[in-house]
Amino acid sequence: PPSYQSSGRHYPVIYMQDGQNLFDPTTSFSGEWRVDDTLEGLGPDGVEAIVVGVPNMGAHRIDEYSPFRDPVNGGGRGDAYLDFMVKTLKPEVDRRFRTRHERTHTGIMGSSMGGLISLYAFFREPLVFGFAGVMSPALWFANGAIFEYVASHGDWNGRIYVDVGTGEGRPTVRNARLMARVLRRKASRPRLDVMYVEGRGAAHNESAWAERFERAVRFLLPRAPADLHW
Repeated sequence: PPSYQSSGRHYPVIYMQDGQNLFDPTTSFSGEWRVDDTLEGLGPDGVEAIVVGVPNMGAHRIDEYSPFRDPVNGGGRGDAYLDFMVKTLKPEVDRRFRTRHERTHTGIMGSSMGGLISLYAFFREPLVFGFAGVMSPALWFANGAIFEYVASHGDWNGRIYVDVGTGEGRPTVRNARLMARVLRRKASRPRLDVMYVEGRGAAHNESAWAERFERAVRFLLPRAPADLHW
């Protein structure tokens, strides 16, 4: 946050997948999300957070971001990745930075396979993550195993943002719509805690996710009055 160095405030944290693509076009796969620029612009509105960009491991990205094993694409190491995030990374971030530790102020976010593992993490670690940003999620992976996983959980509370671009194809849009319905079915406050967005004509790429990032964080993050010291 722009005010981080000059205040004693503590901030919400968003753990984001594909860290290479978030802040710098020179490290990104195909363009950046402009996360730092967006959050700087939102600061005056009281929408502030510390973002922890977790880089993927390149050729092992599918292994990291897949909680289930796909018969064609393999993967299935998502639980090990989340163990690292929850047991190693988060405690270190909380130790080094002025963070809000509570689940209501701790979120996880990603796109495509990163969206899949973020949605899975929200339900796997309900005491850790209180909100999730699920952008263009790869819901098809492992024959759609994530649908049964989410449906198997009881009523939940928190905030989940789900989106998709209509240019990503009808099956992808259909899956996203279905997931939004599944989530609302068991949400404590369906109208307030689930936001579903379709980007008209948007494709499956970084520029599309960058365009929708502001709307996502405005929904997910709690607002902080400028004079409130947490």
